[in-house]
Amino acid sequence: MAKLPPPPLKFLLHHPAHFIACGMGSGLSPFAPGTAGTLFAWLSYPLLRSFIVSDLWLAGFLLLAFAVGVAACQITGRALGVVDHGAIVWDEIVPFWAVLLFTPPEFLWQLAAFLWFRFYDIVKPQPARFFDTEIKNGFGVMMDDVIAAGYTVLTLAVIKAVFESLLA
Repeated sequence: MAKLPPPPLKFLLHHPAHFIACGMGSGLSPFAPGTAGTLFAWLSYPLLRSFIVSDLWLAGFLLLAFAVGVAACQITGRALGVVDHGAIVWDEIVPFWAVLLFTPPEFLWQLAAFLWFRFYDIVKPQPARFFDTEIKNGFGVMMDDVIAAGYTVLTLAVIKAVFESLLA
């Protein structure tokens, strides 16, 4: 499938759903918009945590952001004529925020989280591939990245356990 160009800036401001789904503009990157959206999530996470310090409240916020994302991605995909257009990056942002909730705060752990999340988002192991190819709506757009986030957290947990057993 040919890479679609990003929509113009005025598209972003045309509807609140477009602003959200396109990651406040990070999805308009002409180069690797999914990576740009994930990088936006990583860079904005400290700001998010400064407002929501409780893990429980952050989890609640992420559930709300997921639900809003389903609707925003649906509306934006319909407007762009492609269910999961590359400019739609809210599906990277919310799950990566969740990954960071479970990731140690040290830079190397967060870098590993970023790289593993991008890997799983690109490779789309099952059931992420099912949601990507079969569920053609906002829920499917969000879920394949939620699954990538789950794989990322699991991978980091295994790596951490291996390191701890080697150091014990």
